Amino acid sequence: MPRARRVLVVGIDGVRLDTLARVPTPHLDTITGSGFLAPVTVAEPTPTMSGPCWATIVTGVRVTKHAVWSNDFGGHRLGVFPDFTTRLARQDGRRTYVAAAWEPLVTVADGGPMFRRPTRLTHHAPAADTPEAWEEADEATVRDAVAVLTHEDPEASFVYLGAPDETAHHLGCGTAYEQSIASADRRLGRLLTALRERPAYGEEAWTVLVVTDHGHRDEGGHGGDSEAERTAWLACAGPDITAGATPVRPVRHEDVAAQVYAALDRTPDSHWTLDGTAVPTLPQAVLLDMDGTLVDTEPLWLEAVREVAAAHGHTLTDEEGAWALGRSCADTAAHLAKLCPQSDGQALESALEKTFLAGVEAGVELRPGTRALLDRLADGNVPAALVSASPRRVVDAVLKTLGADAFRTTVADGETDRSKPHPDPYREAAARLRLPPAACLVVEDSPTGIAAAEAAGCRVVAVPSGAPVHPAPGRRVLDLPALVAAWGDPEGPKPAARDDGSDATP
Repeated sequence: MPRARRVLVVGIDGVRLDTLARVPTPHLDTITGSGFLAPVTVAEPTPTMSGPCWATIVTGVRVTKHAVWSNDFGGHRLGVFPDFTTRLARQDGRRTYVAAAWEPLVTVADGGPMFRRPTRLTHHAPAADTPEAWEEADEATVRDAVAVLTHEDPEASFVYLGAPDETAHHLGCGTAYEQSIASADRRLGRLLTALRERPAYGEEAWTVLVVTDHGHRDEGGHGGDSEAERTAWLACAGPDITAGATPVRPVRHEDVAAQVYAALDRTPDSHWTLDGTAVPTLPQAVLLDMDGTLVDTEPLWLEAVREVAAAHGHTLTDEEGAWALGRSCADTAAHLAKLCPQSDGQALESALEKTFLAGVEAGVELRPGTRALLDRLADGNVPAALVSASPRRVVDAVLKTLGADAFRTTVADGETDRSKPHPDPYREAAARLRLPPAACLVVEDSPTGIAAAEAAGCRVVAVPSGAPVHPAPGRRVLDLPALVAAWGDPEGPKPAARDDGSDATP
């Protein structure tokens, strides 16, 4: 049964990116290590104030559309460009939740609320405009949010923490400010624990985004155009993002709402006129299947299986042929031995390898997009490994066409204890690249290979050739040209780093 998609966005107000390098934030580091952390520049003409920045974050449109120009929201257009919790609740009937202490976010104060109509809302206003009162309000906010996230079932949630920003306003960006950021990280940890303690957590696929709205001057305060004020950041982790991924373009505040929709497999309506898009990322490494993925050898393999089966008195059915896709010679020979009881398994395996190799040596064609994909990985200095269920002699024959120098390592059948659909080949390839499987993206065409990759703990891009494949959390379905297009121009600017759905963002 497919895992249910869920999203949590945690907004921590006014946290400078450079401060994160000095303050222990182990829970934010967990998100970063499982996905990415990228700087965000508050775009002109957006004022570096909480109202305009949060409006851009939660609506997915820029200030010229939502018209929140200050911390007084008067004259806004949030009815036309609603926040993601309201849009999902109103248009899709999804359960959404917001918890916040800052009044304009959730009440009519100062022209609010920014969050118009989530299905569930909790609010604890600070008792006074002091750092201590804001810490207490954030504590109450998180206490309520933990209860809702643990025992209820919101599909998309936003939890706001405001104490770091207020501390900087009152005391500057010194020790007290850093302590407030550390406290916010501990509260983030409690929210993450609440997710893990959900009764249905094992059947859910959670995407978590942590974002700040703006920075601060050293003495505290913001609203100007300095780099410290205009630098924000976004951390994101989820089933569709590889660990340690690198965004291939600058990340923007308006991308957050779009990332929420993508995480829920919700394609935005063109009438929403969103300015943001889900963030495309490059993985630390790409592990590539060979047959049917990079080269059009699946017909050769099926013909070899049919020919060997026929030679031993069996007519291969379409169902049996579909089963053989992505399987090793040994596994296929063992299966044929059951269909041809008078045949020897080793003889069948030898015949399969010999027949398939002959077809490959006669010439193979690249699948559309293969050369562009390999070039893009080389240009981006992304290590590639070839992971095949074919014998070494077949792999080496195909490498004459693909180019052996395109791969840091290659894994063929027989070089691990078990072949696909077991995870061993992909785990071996990741180990040779000295990376955890979660940091690797696998590109596969067959259900057999996809099962191996997912069992290994890798994210997957499925490029079906002979058998249908459906999207799922951690598995996107698209062709190779679309994958290359999603990764964009390797010469374009890339921010420093710390992808069910059929869209092209891996």
